[in-house]
Amino acid sequence: MTTLLHIDSSARSGGSDEHRFGSHSRRLTRRFVNNWQTVRPGDRVIYRDVGANPPKSVTGEWIHAAFTKPEERENWMHEVLAESDALVDELLEADIIVAGVPMYNFGPPAQFKAYIDNIVRVGRTFGFDRGRAGAPYWPMVPAGKTLVLLSSRGDYGYDPGERLEAQNHVEPGVRTPFAYIGISNVHSLAIEFDEFADERLQESIGSAEQGVDVLVRKLTASLSEGQAA
Repeated sequence: MTTLLHIDSSARSGGSDEHRFGSHSRRLTRRFVNNWQTVRPGDRVIYRDVGANPPKSVTGEWIHAAFTKPEERENWMHEVLAESDALVDELLEADIIVAGVPMYNFGPPAQFKAYIDNIVRVGRTFGFDRGRAGAPYWPMVPAGKTLVLLSSRGDYGYDPGERLEAQNHVEPGVRTPFAYIGISNVHSLAIEFDEFADERLQESIGSAEQGVDVLVRKLTASLSEGQAA
């Protein structure tokens, strides 16, 4: 059985296929998960809506607790880290992470940045030893996980080699910390032209949805081939 971790981070409720002002990224993540469950109905899905219920931001107490050895933590430290522990546990359980991350002012929503800050945890998702030969940091998340990053943008031309590539801090801002903890297999798709709201938006939606369908077929087929082997 494969476990999917489905994360939404848009401040908009519902998908853009449900109502006019709905979220494009929620539309794509739901399509991905629904298609996946059609092919593999026995797989498990964990759902986390950080858009509607943002994780608490990192505080000085959080940092103090996280960098204290587990066996030396006081009760209040365990309480401060409880939400982070739950988020890390979900991540570690998942084989596929399906994250809806729209572009807000050229980067991820604050809600998703708070999520990242909670899962990048010394001793849990990355290791550190200042005396270690070579790099003092190393990833601790088990290999083999895949991140599917589904985004949306008001403007267009943010992909590699296009006019606004340098202003896109969504995919790089998500890929970098996920790779740091050991998740470097990433697939990404995005809807563009949202602010134009014309036929180009509809074409972009259709293209992204088709891309989601193709990606689900590709990933589920690779799992089936691996099981058959």
